[in-house]
Amino acid sequence: MTSRIYILLLLALTFSSCNLTTSPKVGALGDHAMVVSAHPLSTAVGLNVLKQGGNAIDAAVATQFALAVVYPRAGNIGGGGFSVIRLTDGSIAALDFREKAPAQAERKMFQDSLGNVVGELSTIGHLAAGVPGSVAGMWELHQKYGSLPWADLVQPAIDLAFEGFLITANEAEALNEKQEDFRQANHYRPWVVRENGWQANDYVNQPQLAATLSFIRDSGRDGFYKGIVAQQIVKEMQRGNGLVTHEDLQNYEAIWRAPLVGTYRGHRVISMPPPSSGGVAVLQMLQGAELLNVGRYEHNSTNAVHLMAEIERRVFADRSKHLGDPDYFQVPVQQLLSPDYNASRFADISIDQTTPSTDIQGGEVPYESPETTHFSIVDADGNAISTTTTLNLNYGCKVWVKGAGFVLNNEMDDFSSKPGVPNFFGLIGAEANAIAPGKRMLSSMTPTIVEKDGALKMVLGSPGGATILTSVFQTVLNVIDYEMTMQEAVSAKKVHHQWLPDQIKAETDAISLKTIEELEQLGHSFEFVDKIGRNDCILVREDGRLEGGADPRGDDKAAGF
Repeated sequence: MTSRIYILLLLALTFSSCNLTTSPKVGALGDHAMVVSAHPLSTAVGLNVLKQGGNAIDAAVATQFALAVVYPRAGNIGGGGFSVIRLTDGSIAALDFREKAPAQAERKMFQDSLGNVVGELSTIGHLAAGVPGSVAGMWELHQKYGSLPWADLVQPAIDLAFEGFLITANEAEALNEKQEDFRQANHYRPWVVRENGWQANDYVNQPQLAATLSFIRDSGRDGFYKGIVAQQIVKEMQRGNGLVTHEDLQNYEAIWRAPLVGTYRGHRVISMPPPSSGGVAVLQMLQGAELLNVGRYEHNSTNAVHLMAEIERRVFADRSKHLGDPDYFQVPVQQLLSPDYNASRFADISIDQTTPSTDIQGGEVPYESPETTHFSIVDADGNAISTTTTLNLNYGCKVWVKGAGFVLNNEMDDFSSKPGVPNFFGLIGAEANAIAPGKRMLSSMTPTIVEKDGALKMVLGSPGGATILTSVFQTVLNVIDYEMTMQEAVSAKKVHHQWLPDQIKAETDAISLKTIEELEQLGHSFEFVDKIGRNDCILVREDGRLEGGADPRGDDKAAGF
């Protein structure tokens, strides 16, 4: 079968999957399996793997590599992420393939001689890049759980890169927004730079990326962390005064960690532990929502939004003070998730007034000893994987590795460049998230799986920087408290509060004018934005069928069979 025919079949799969039903209220339905990702072609790749007899982890590997081709602003081999897994026998696992600081990184590397943070150093250019983890993560997933040959899972991405595809309007807009950054960050002209800009349905093929993926196909993780690709990365670092070395690449390892487990209204919630802040934060928020019975109030009503904001500001204050890489800092996870601690933490929330964020600090606990992408997959045997990966900002640090065809992350900005100074997303950090050689930067990625009565119920996750935490939190509430379909829960307008700045960020039309006035009377202020989050989730319905909720805020696609 030629590559061209294969890609046409992928397109056909995307739009005509068996038993697939869509409507404004109900997402794609599948009797046996489901894939939801940020791009129609990556969803089609994952679904085709499942149809060929692969399991959910096989499909995840193939989907991730396809995203690196068709969704380069966030899909990647130059970034990193997390996966949460639940197998059909109920066993659970969590894989950390978050990027790491290079060995030459040092605490004040983004400060000037006066101690002032130079923000652009951690967001644009070679110095902003951490050691990538995505390829190591996919390799580790496959080594432990894969059933189909590795080469068969990487090949679809190679075909897409070599043969090419038509870009969407959203991707054209994203490329056009970053043209000047691409010119500034690169010493040569990568393919993304185009004098007359990009338009929907422009044809893109990436032979250099196809070659890089071929090395990964043939040599596994060594095809990226050693050999020609590693040489290209290191040469690129040397050209731009970056820090990643051959030793950094060779020493990188993905790490299996124990998932965090909590409950919400009779459901078991499984999420990612540090260095992701997502699991701790969402489980804290859910404890607060249950204690205050947020679900008794109408969706996005004055009382519901007020209580969510009050819960969220306290959780984000805790995030700032306590969370970081557990291999470098003693993170008090169990204490932060203690029901006694959270009962005390949320006890001073009033339904009648706000608590200014200036009056809230990270809680005192006893220590013992914006751009990301997410996909959710369930296979025919009931195995499930929730994976979130990132470059940090759209197209990472904007540096394209010459000859290799992929862009590097700017995850060094997720460290606390200086205690008390916000990063790009406005998040405040402290000692727990200070820069150190080999350390993994704190993340907001929140891949999550929910069970009910011992059975799989939901697979969840979202991109969106700090708003990931609140997007996943609200999606859980939407399904459990407000009895929405998965598509309704994903599509529903979101709100967000992250402690500092002290304001509610809300999507346009998320709340009524009357509700805004009532919340302002309570002491809240607002910032309105076009989009919050981009959830791609799966719900196991009462009839046993799988519903995929693909976020309408992007080109996201759900497909099942």
